[in-house]
Amino acid sequence: MPNFTKKAIQETFLRLLDEKPLNQITVKQIVETCGINRNSFYYHYRDIPGLIEEIVTQAADRIIREHPAVDSIEEALTATIDFAAENRRAILHIYRSVNRDLFEQYLWKVCDYVITAYGNTAFADARISRSDRKVLERFFRCECFGVAIEWMNSRMTDEIYAYIKRLCELYKGLVEDAVRGGPLPENLDKTEPRV
Repeated sequence: MPNFTKKAIQETFLRLLDEKPLNQITVKQIVETCGINRNSFYYHYRDIPGLIEEIVTQAADRIIREHPAVDSIEEALTATIDFAAENRRAILHIYRSVNRDLFEQYLWKVCDYVITAYGNTAFADARISRSDRKVLERFFRCECFGVAIEWMNSRMTDEIYAYIKRLCELYKGLVEDAVRGGPLPENLDKTEPRV
């Protein structure tokens, strides 16, 4: 029964968040809409930010599970956008609230995961130093995060998928060129810059 109650609280909260900004939602509204008492809410969550954290964490973890391997930058970017697009209006209300940092933290987690998974595929047989691989992964992680944040700042239009496709067409060969870039240093794993 507690799992059913938690799910009902989350669904009710997301429904309310789809209708109004976060600062206009109270625990009282959640429990009245959900048909439970306040004690049931507080049994599962310490407060609304705790509820948000669990919802965002579950969404991030699900995106990660759904993408055990990432074969392209396009797939990595699309997975990141899918994370935010799932509940578009609700995510925008969280993003525009005092809980923005919480959302960004989990968005970064998704970006980190999908780019690392992409790196594992792209660099599997590559002759590239560990430090160069880290540089490339950091670049793509920041790119992934930046694309998602810019998209959210521009009201999350559907044109993002066409943008990602075109961006990836322009990027085509970048990783391969970087990997083929030059001879391997003798101390392949000893020279890693601090990031």
